[in-house]
Amino acid sequence: MSSNIFETARLTVRLGAIAANYRKFRELSGGAIVSGVVKADGYGCGAVQAARTLREAGCDTFFVARLSEGVALRPVVGGARIFVLDGVQSETIAAYVSHRLTPVLNSLAEIELWSAAAKKAPTAFDAAIHIDTGMNRLGLGAEDLSALAAGSKSHLANLNLVLLMSHLACADDAAAQMNRNQLARFRAALAMLPPAPASFASSGGVLLGKDYVFDMVRPGIGLYGGNPQGAGKPNKFAVVAQLTGTILQLRRVDSAGTVGYGATFRIGRKSVLASVALGYADGLMRAMSNKGAAAIAGHRAPIAGRVSMDLVTLDVTDIPAKLLKIGMPMEFFGDTIALEEAAATAGTANYEMLTSLGPRIRRYYVEGAR
Repeated sequence: MSSNIFETARLTVRLGAIAANYRKFRELSGGAIVSGVVKADGYGCGAVQAARTLREAGCDTFFVARLSEGVALRPVVGGARIFVLDGVQSETIAAYVSHRLTPVLNSLAEIELWSAAAKKAPTAFDAAIHIDTGMNRLGLGAEDLSALAAGSKSHLANLNLVLLMSHLACADDAAAQMNRNQLARFRAALAMLPPAPASFASSGGVLLGKDYVFDMVRPGIGLYGGNPQGAGKPNKFAVVAQLTGTILQLRRVDSAGTVGYGATFRIGRKSVLASVALGYADGLMRAMSNKGAAAIAGHRAPIAGRVSMDLVTLDVTDIPAKLLKIGMPMEFFGDTIALEEAAATAGTANYEMLTSLGPRIRRYYVEGAR
């Protein structure tokens, strides 16, 4: 922890763990291309730092959601491929071309738009096509897919088809029939279209087995240490992120008081309370009020009362006194409290826990894996 008392909260990001998790995906994927998904500011961990680390580990293909993310990523990853999931619109064509970004085309209209733009260029444009196999979000539905299959030569004129992809809805549940249904639909779609590299699996999909791997995988949450299969199941990936908040005040109280807004926590014994500089304005979920926890040196302390905008109170009565000092960091997820446990307590997913962390939390980068 920095000696600067004004550094009230920190997200420690272990770049070595990101690299280790990337290597783990390469091992699990059996020779398929392993891309790096760095959207949402690298899942809250820092897209620039994550992308540099992945590039050094051998990653040459990246995925982002927004065009702006792709533009910002280009100078960081040099000549690596960057796919943008949002697709293309007429007003974004120039930016795609000038920053050498590849749109993931989500409809027949987008395919035709990108093809028409390519017709005016000296060389064919790379293109990826997203096929909807059951999520009913972005991607070609059945009607667009049939039309593309019937006229692929004309629709894909001037385009270099570099990827056909889809997205699993239930990859966190290996027993879900939806996975097998989508796999069958994806295989059927591939059979209808000109041959091209295929991608189906994100982090959870890789863990479903080799049938879901195809030519490229697109890990996201697993790269950042999250468990793609959720809380309660073994996590194959190294912890990347540790969220800590600083103790601002320690207070001894008797057994007659309450804690926080709404007086929702009643003190039932002589206690020691710690006020910690972390709140819902920083992304610590208000839903963790009265049921979450933090830890110091492996010892847990429950959240007492409501999480407020800037502060959270912990009941540290059972923490050894020698560990409790003003300025000491309390971990809300990381090594003692798994990201998935914290997310489950908040009634949300590990994805949201990471990507909700606000700018007041300093990102602190370390090279090692632990």
